[in-house]
Parts: sequence; C-alpha cells; structure tokens
Amino acid sequence: MSNNFSYRRVIVTGGAGFLGRFVVERLRSYGDVEIVVPRQKQYDLLEQSEIKRLLGEVKPDLIIHLAAVVGGIGINQRNPGKFFYDNLMMGVQLIEQARVHGVAKFVALGTVCAYPKFTQTPFKEDDLWAGYPEETNAPYGLAKKMMLVQSQSYREQYGFNSIFLLPANLYGPGDNFDLESSHVIPALIRKCVEAREAGEPFINAWGTGEASREFLYVEDCAEAIVLAAATYDESEPVNIGTGCEIQIHDLTQQIARLTGFQGEIRWQHDRPDGQPRRRLDVTRAQAKFGFRAHTQLEDGLRRTIDWYESNRSPQSEMELQKSSRA
Repeated sequence: MSNNFSYRRVIVTGGAGFLGRFVVERLRSYGDVEIVVPRQKQYDLLEQSEIKRLLGEVKPDLIIHLAAVVGGIGINQRNPGKFFYDNLMMGVQLIEQARVHGVAKFVALGTVCAYPKFTQTPFKEDDLWAGYPEETNAPYGLAKKMMLVQSQSYREQYGFNSIFLLPANLYGPGDNFDLESSHVIPALIRKCVEAREAGEPFINAWGTGEASREFLYVEDCAEAIVLAAATYDESEPVNIGTGCEIQIHDLTQQIARLTGFQGEIRWQHDRPDGQPRRRLDVTRAQAKFGFRAHTQLEDGLRRTIDWYESNRSPQSEMELQKSSRA
C-alpha cells in the first residue's frame, strides 16, 4: 500500500459488515487516519436527520459508503420494495448531506446487478444503460445505480468529488452463511459441509447450473476500494473484479470437492438462475488506479471453507445434529 493517503477522518458505512471489516483493516494501515464506523443503533441512515447528526459530529473528509440491504436471489424476490427503498434512500441522502457538509470525497459502492440482463461479456462500464437489469434483483440494482446518476450530476453542477465502483460477486471469510439470505458460494459451502457431516446422499442447488458468475475475493475488493479512495477522482464508473467467470455447475463441483462432499448434486430447475452470464471488463481499474485482483478462486474458496468450518455458530451445530437424527 502506498502511504499517499490524504484523508484523515473517514466514515465507513457498513464498516462492521462483511466487506467493511476488510476495508477498515486496510485503512488502519495508515496510522494517522481516524476511522468512524456508524452502527445502526446509533445512526439510522434511512433518516436524513440522523445523517446530518452523524456528519455534524464526525466532520469527515471522506465517506466510503458500503452499507446496503443485500442478499441472494431468494431474499431479493421476497423483498423487492425494501431492497429498492432502503438502498435508494441511504445513497441519495448520504451523498446530498456529504455535499452540504463539505465532505471532500465520497466513494459509492454499486453492484454488478445494475448491468442489463443480457449484457455482452465482458461487461464494459459503458454498457450500464443498454437495457433493464435481471428481474429478480432489478430493484436492488437500480437503487444502487441511482448513486451513479447522482454522483455524476453532482460533480457536474457542484464540483463534488464522488466516485462509483462496481464490484463483482464477493465471497470470503466472514460471509453470510444463512441459507435464507446468503449468496451462492456461502450457501453451497454450508450445504456441502453439513451434508458431508450428516452423511446425506445429496444436496439441492438452485437453478440449472448453466448460469455463470465472476467472483471476487473480499480482501481484493477492499484493496481496490482503498486504492480508488486514495487516487481515483473521475466521474466514470469502474468495474472491480477478476475478469474471469465460472459456470455455477462447475463452481458447485469445485466446492463439493474442496469440502469433501461426495454425494449427488440435484439441480432445482424450478428455481431461477438469475442473470445468464456475468464477467467484467476490468481494464479501467488497472489503468486508472492500478488494481489487479490476485486471489485465485480455488485459494479463496479454501480460505472461506476453512473459516466457515472454524466459526460455525452453535445454532448451526444444533441444526446439523437435528438433521442427522431425523
């Protein structure tokens, strides 16, 4: 990491979450940076008055906005209104109040879900407006994409320094392994580990397995965010990823092998695949702030599996014991 970091008081919304913890850890490598992580019980970021209070008390010169209401396809389908409203209101009000309070820079984290459903791969940043997002997560993707509109219009009218980053699907230690709301990698890891330990002959996997995704290890994403915060000051959105994709069928086989699960994988064709393909063009991130992901998928999966097996909650252990007795 370069020592060229000009911001001294930083708010990281979502800084206690999955990605946020790694971003905060990277920021702490700069010993003279004060980092504030607002918790929901202290500041409700859906309320403008609470955002005003936060910025008035902290007086940050940089905000990194990671807080989001987010999850896999299932929870997106069950909560389209909440995912749209909560993500939209947090982003819109934070950017506006950052401008009003004279914050020097705002880093907005978007989502690959903002891309049109049938975008040609690799996804280029200029393709963002070429169609409507995939239906199962369109409300979430569109809410996040509005921060790009706001960021660019505020730069044009007010000279406000706001940047917009688009990460690929994240995974890694500390991910959400709750099957009701998790993304595909933690869900498959949990299913495979529990089936292996309970001696189950099969697991169920959503969809056909034919869709593809690009996965970015969480520590690599944190590195990209901090690099961009330090050095990137332009209006154009930037993809953050590896530039590599894998079919969900192949990913599932890989996770089964790494977890030691040797049973059958049964595909639930009545469940949606989501967007058919995802792979990002990552040349802009390399050109603008020198980011290149360095964690290979298999290495990242091993670290994630090791973390999960070492940190499972007592509740998941109880659920496992019940399933093995059933």
